[in-house]
Amino acid sequence: MEQADIDVVSIEGLSVDTIIGVYDWEKEKKQTLTLDIQMSWDNQAAAKSDNLNDALDYALVSEKVTQWVTEKPRQLIETVAEGVASLILNEFGVQNVEVKVSKPGAVPNAANVAVTVRRSVFDSPFG
Repeated sequence: MEQADIDVVSIEGLSVDTIIGVYDWEKEKKQTLTLDIQMSWDNQAAAKSDNLNDALDYALVSEKVTQWVTEKPRQLIETVAEGVASLILNEFGVQNVEVKVSKPGAVPNAANVAVTVRRSVFDSPFG
């Protein structure tokens, strides 16, 4: 997140059961991914009006993210992280987002594996 981003709206521990993985058994059995999402958002208007229309509707974000993650099988959590970040940036007017996708139990003897991406509407595909 950029230093200029004063306010953050977070969704922590969003559990989504989906088909994810590269191995044959993973393509047949749903696994649980856990997503932690931080979105830059100016909360002043919502705080002043006390109206959901001025807020970032985290329930709707959660619903859309869950829908996107479960709409089709994917192989990599990297793909999920990038897709969720893109969805949020494009559909919710968020300027910066951080998405952490965890896949508990993916590696024996590890409690968790995860990928975190930070994306901005100001990111250029040309580096």
